[in-house]
Amino acid sequence: MRLEQIIAFRYLRSKRQVGFVTVISFISIIGVTIGVAALVVVLSVFNGFNGLVTSILTGFDPHLRVERMKPGDSIEYARLSSFLSSDTDVRGFGQFVSGKALVVSRNMNRVINVKGMDESRVDGVSGLRDKLVLGGLDFQARNGSGMVIGLTLADRLGVVVGDTISVVSPAGSEFALLQIGQPLIRRFVVAGIYESNNKEYDAFYAYVGLDAGRALFGSGNQVQGVEIRANDIDETDRLAGRIRAEFGGEYRILTWYDLHRELYSVMQIERWMAYIILCMIVGVASFNLLGSLTMSVIDKTRDIGILRTMGATREMILRIFMHQGLIVGVMGSLFGVLLGVIVVYLQKEFHLVPLDPTVYIIPAIPVELNIFDLVLISLTGIGLCSVAAYYPARRAANLIPVEAIRWE
Repeated sequence: MRLEQIIAFRYLRSKRQVGFVTVISFISIIGVTIGVAALVVVLSVFNGFNGLVTSILTGFDPHLRVERMKPGDSIEYARLSSFLSSDTDVRGFGQFVSGKALVVSRNMNRVINVKGMDESRVDGVSGLRDKLVLGGLDFQARNGSGMVIGLTLADRLGVVVGDTISVVSPAGSEFALLQIGQPLIRRFVVAGIYESNNKEYDAFYAYVGLDAGRALFGSGNQVQGVEIRANDIDETDRLAGRIRAEFGGEYRILTWYDLHRELYSVMQIERWMAYIILCMIVGVASFNLLGSLTMSVIDKTRDIGILRTMGATREMILRIFMHQGLIVGVMGSLFGVLLGVIVVYLQKEFHLVPLDPTVYIIPAIPVELNIFDLVLISLTGIGLCSVAAYYPARRAANLIPVEAIRWE
């Protein structure tokens, strides 16, 4: 241990007496500890909710979607299928068509999103089958007119498995408005009802077979795109990069993040705002440290003068008081991270803050630790304390030795 560090420790922990300056230093350590612990807990909660949302969305949606650039463009499915089949990171893929349509049942009607999917490949790209609560995934019911709808939509339409609903397609609506034709209306039987834990999906999304979807939207033999599920969600960006490299700008390629970019952007903004606001707690503790070190410089003026006359340089004096700030930052960050990790562990194992399971889909507030967050929070605490220590350290270094010991 260097001489500067030894002196810094002695100034923080006086063996002779616990003075006012020492008390404020301990208060600074406690303040940094509380601020760092709060940062750990809050960012862990944000990580928990982010992971929960991602698991819900990717458990139901594909990891990657390849779409045609314009409505009139065509997908070279044979070529794309050959490429995807040879990629070891691809777990499954399938064609789809989708669009908005008006669903009518009794006296209720609602505009929803209808997606046509290949029933033989649904399990490879979507978790739809796992989310079924009533009925089954049978698009071929009644000669290919089976439809799977969300629980919220079924409740609002007042239908159950086996009921028939009418779907009005936008295809041909121009002729109907001009009164030179009839709107395209298809009748579907409710084959299954799902619950995805996503209110938007449960209320506005319905699924039919690929051929039924083509017929509903008048797309002939064309498809809108291909949905892909990777073996590992972390490989999605690399897989998207390989597809772009192979097919250039022929198609629009959207990852699971791109499909819900607005939601993730809001969550990211909230996360960083919480980080900045909670850093102010550590900042307040840093101001306490600035005050304690300033008083320490005044209290140790005689010692500083003696050290300077014994040959200590200005840089050495500067490092002594900078080490004091660094010690407070390291101790506060260490204790804070430890306290935050303990709180997160208790919340994860024992549900310190429970949620009403009849209202929420989870029994307690979710938490998830991230090593990067722990490192960032620790560096933040240490950095703020080091910045706060610079002014008193510079003041101590600029003391004139003769003036410091004149009255001794």
